[in-house]
Amino acid sequence: MDKRLEKQLAFSLEIDKVKNIFRQTHLSNSGRNENDAEHSWHMAIMAYLFREYANENVDITKVMLMCLIHDIVEIDAGDTYAYDAEGLQTQKVREDAAKERIFSILPEEQKIEFLELFDEFETYETAEAKFAHAMDNFQPLMLNNSNNGGDWKEHNVTAEQVYKRQGRTKLGSERLFEVTEQILQDNIRKGNLE
Repeated sequence: MDKRLEKQLAFSLEIDKVKNIFRQTHLSNSGRNENDAEHSWHMAIMAYLFREYANENVDITKVMLMCLIHDIVEIDAGDTYAYDAEGLQTQKVREDAAKERIFSILPEEQKIEFLELFDEFETYETAEAKFAHAMDNFQPLMLNNSNNGGDWKEHNVTAEQVYKRQGRTKLGSERLFEVTEQILQDNIRKGNLE
């Protein structure tokens, strides 16, 4: 077997570990906690379905790849809950070390391609990154809504915290932010968020 294919196979096996990284978000209708692979897959499909609601024209293939790779770093860095102030302080350092180790398994040009995609997602500047982030925000919001706000209640998350995070959704999709607003207002009325 040639070295290139050997590296690609090693990377493919390494990223299987993302299936063992469990998030704080539960599957719809009060299911078990979802794992990072399920979250990423769900985001990628949603990005394709909702692409017409992106604020700008986007390269949907690039968006879907961003969705699929953005949490691979959590194999080493672990999942950082969106509302964990302490964990968020060290998230970038942990994820930077993880991305270097994990993407370095790949052949050099694919390593560079994945690093660039990951960094583009993280910098939140391009239309693709903004829309991918809208999916990263909207997907767990949708699941949490299906669970009657259970994850917010379990972690004592406030409406202010959720609005702060979800406010960035409108940078990628004004239309999905309108839906987000409806979901949040409904959960405030129900007492799921204070």
